[in-house]
Amino acid sequence: MNKLLNLFRLTTLDRYLVRKFLGTWAFALLICTLIAVAIDFSEKVQSFIEKPCTWKEILTYELGFMVHMASLLMPMYTLIAVVFFTSRLAFNSEILSILNAGVSFGRLMRPYLVASGVVFLSHFLINHLIAPLMNKERLRFEHTYVWTDQEKGRTANVHLLLSPTVKAHIRGYNKSSKVVNGLRLEEFSGNRVSKIIEAENARWKAEPNIWELTSHTVRTFDGLKESYKRINQPIDTAINLTPQDFIFYQNQNQEMTTPELQSVIDRDKQRGLSNTRMSESEKYRRTADALTNIILAIIGLAVAGRKVRGGMGLHLALGIGIGAIFILLSKFAVSFASSGSLPVWLAMWIPNIVFGAIAIWLVAKAQK
Repeated sequence: MNKLLNLFRLTTLDRYLVRKFLGTWAFALLICTLIAVAIDFSEKVQSFIEKPCTWKEILTYELGFMVHMASLLMPMYTLIAVVFFTSRLAFNSEILSILNAGVSFGRLMRPYLVASGVVFLSHFLINHLIAPLMNKERLRFEHTYVWTDQEKGRTANVHLLLSPTVKAHIRGYNKSSKVVNGLRLEEFSGNRVSKIIEAENARWKAEPNIWELTSHTVRTFDGLKESYKRINQPIDTAINLTPQDFIFYQNQNQEMTTPELQSVIDRDKQRGLSNTRMSESEKYRRTADALTNIILAIIGLAVAGRKVRGGMGLHLALGIGIGAIFILLSKFAVSFASSGSLPVWLAMWIPNIVFGAIAIWLVAKAQK
């Protein structure tokens, strides 16, 4: 028990390194994010001036953009912070003094693991909850005032599989009034059609998926027997269909918290759809990216912990190069996940598997 407590007890040296780590990380996060915001503002300032958006909306958008950039690039910021302050320690011979005092490289890693664990928890919370909530307003602003032509989806001649046994055919959909024209629902029993419902109009009323059908017909099939029924009065019915099914944005997954994303995945799988890989890759990315902070912190320590002739400049160049390779590999991982050539979870964890192996090799080499 005492050994376990000693494992988590931080010495003065540990607290010093943790403060250095988190202080440099916070500074790198702030500076890099502000630079990204300045570049983004300069690109969109013409839209801000021409479109009828308020300063409150602009500030809310920029705050959401800051959180979004932090969510995407936090592992890169962590690597730069570790390389920067560790290189300074090595240049001032502090790392060498610590090792000469009998501290092993494995023991030196402890404060780095503690600090990177704090970053991991922060990034995990941002990815799964905070960033999606902030992205709702950010993406609404972009779709309204900036990228007004990015809306995708279909509103005419739409065919949807509502469940493995129910198919919908829709002649047209009006987004402003949320009215479906020419609705046809086909229910299957095995390979045969068992029921057909046809309505000229269906209006969205409220959750959970309530639609008001105007005069409609119901045809039921039992072998060679067919029954026909016409209903001439409006009636409310539950259909596994929402107005969001007709509209899709390329980055729509970014505005869903992980529970919301999981519910969308479950809904699409229940419908028998196979195009859930993008949503699944986003879900796995959020956890994988958070864990990357710990892996890159270990790599940064192993790379920058040794005093070399090139000094801090060489260490920073190596750190930025490693970060660029990680981002490139992450893009390949998304492509693998989307194409279906690999299981989604494996594709999204490939960067961590590769860099985890590199981290183990660098630590083993540094200990010698």
